[in-house]
Amino acid sequence: MSDAAPAAGGGTEATEVVNHLKRKSSDIGWEWARLCDPNDKNKVKCLFCGQETSAGINRLKQHLAHKGTSIVKCPKVPEEVKEKCIKNLDEIAKKKKDKQQHDREVRENVQIATGEEDEVVEVESIVGSSSTPKKLGPMDKFTRPIDPKLSSAEAKRQQNINEALWKERTHQVQRYVAKWVYTHAIPFNACDNDEFKEMVEAIGQFGPGFQPPTQYDLRGRLLEEEHARTKSLLQDHMKRSIMNLCTNTSEGTTFIKSKEMSDVSHTSEVIYELVDKAIEDVGAENVVQIVTDNASNNMGAKALLQAKRPNIFWSSCATHTINLMLQGIGNLAKFKKTIDQVKSFTIFVYGHHRTLACLRSFTLKREIIRPGVTRFATAYLTMQSMMEKKDCLRKMVVDSKWEDLSEVKTKKGKDATATVLNIQFWRNVSLCLKVFEPLVKVLRLVDGDVKPSMGYVYGELLKAKKEIKESFGNVEKNYRDVMAIVDKKMKNRLDCPLHVAAYLLNPYYSYNNPAIFSDSNVVEKFMQCVETFYHDNDDKQHGAVNVDLEIFQKRQGNFSKKMAKTCERFDFNPGKLMHQFCPDLSLQLILSRIFCNQFCTCFETFHLIL
Repeated sequence: MSDAAPAAGGGTEATEVVNHLKRKSSDIGWEWARLCDPNDKNKVKCLFCGQETSAGINRLKQHLAHKGTSIVKCPKVPEEVKEKCIKNLDEIAKKKKDKQQHDREVRENVQIATGEEDEVVEVESIVGSSSTPKKLGPMDKFTRPIDPKLSSAEAKRQQNINEALWKERTHQVQRYVAKWVYTHAIPFNACDNDEFKEMVEAIGQFGPGFQPPTQYDLRGRLLEEEHARTKSLLQDHMKRSIMNLCTNTSEGTTFIKSKEMSDVSHTSEVIYELVDKAIEDVGAENVVQIVTDNASNNMGAKALLQAKRPNIFWSSCATHTINLMLQGIGNLAKFKKTIDQVKSFTIFVYGHHRTLACLRSFTLKREIIRPGVTRFATAYLTMQSMMEKKDCLRKMVVDSKWEDLSEVKTKKGKDATATVLNIQFWRNVSLCLKVFEPLVKVLRLVDGDVKPSMGYVYGELLKAKKEIKESFGNVEKNYRDVMAIVDKKMKNRLDCPLHVAAYLLNPYYSYNNPAIFSDSNVVEKFMQCVETFYHDNDDKQHGAVNVDLEIFQKRQGNFSKKMAKTCERFDFNPGKLMHQFCPDLSLQLILSRIFCNQFCTCFETFHLIL
């Protein structure tokens, strides 16, 4: 048809007309319709029979579907198109009906409880006030006056007057709502939320004289009440247990599936079966390692999987493990007291708007609370921030602005002041920072997405242990309990053959410290890693340990080239090493597969590294 496509030889002009008359809309009806007038979006023409309608695309679909009242049925519509239009119209009608039902339920759920005495007073105040207009009820627009003297026409006229008055009053209220929305740049879609409709219904039920909450109510009492309500609603969801399975490659993470496990005991056997099934789905030949948190049932599943699939590694989440180190150190008496003092001070200052305003005045609006990856990382960052603002805080607590605050005169306020003025407190904060900082650096490395971290975990932990010892003056009796916690959490988690092999094969460490190649512990775990990776393949094992490692160690072949020096930088990605310098060696596959990102796994989330 001429409306459906440009006429032959019509050129650019004809094409522009047709494109102009075809609306850019996702509505299915525009496949078989065009605008008659570009300035009138309701005047539509049927491409089958040429029938025009001024009631928009929905009426045209009724025309094609032979559905509706007072419509001309299209005589040329194909049966397939007719069925599509019928289905579309039914779906629209259902959505509209469901929305109306939902809105009705939202409004019905709003209940403003008032006593009978309050209702009587309210009625009397309205009735007794000559300035208060008569209130229309929700049924007034549908009712006729009960007066036998009125004729049917007069009664109908009175009903129409009520309906017109109802519409006008509704319009007036809507203008006030619109004014508030426009003035304060409220997103328009916020008015489609159930909470907005509930608010409007509640105000309407309350009636005249409603006092809106102040900003202090919103940030204080009402916020606490809503937080408690939301928390109670989450209780049922928090009780649910969902296990997630993801895969990861150098390209990133991909979600596989989730499984609701609330009614299942999370035994090692159950977890093993779940993970083993996922391995079957993606192909066992594609999986290098599994990464989970350190829960005992996961470690039990690890043993079961290794019995069936001895060539697949099962690693602990580095972020979770380092957090356990920070947690254990933070619970030591020498650190716990300081952390509690920092926590008490920040809770007091941020718990009162006047103390917080005073703090921001002295720190030039710089905050002292800084959220971290974990709770103990947050404690470290907050202590670091307080140390940076030490002078500002000490000036603040001796200033009259602080001393004149009524909150400061309470016990908690006096404790906060004493904490800041305590010289020993700042010495303890300094020690905490020296001990926590090396581990927090590793935490940032393994939790970030800047570069793959597997090749750096073990090496950076060794470096962190050295720095912690130095913070205690290398006096063993002072650092012994801290080192015991770090070593305990590392054992069989972050010092497993996979991590140590990655450490050995990372030029940043081994090329800058050749003694690593002579470390019996490192070499032994490297050999264990090769045995696992090339399980039941003696030739590959021999080639990797006795041939390829020597080429790598002695910088032979491509490793002798000048550009290979770039491998010794910390910012170099060791995963690219073998691709660039020795693609034919057995180590190439090991390097390219184990230098994946070390994941921060959420509780009950399993990562399959491919």
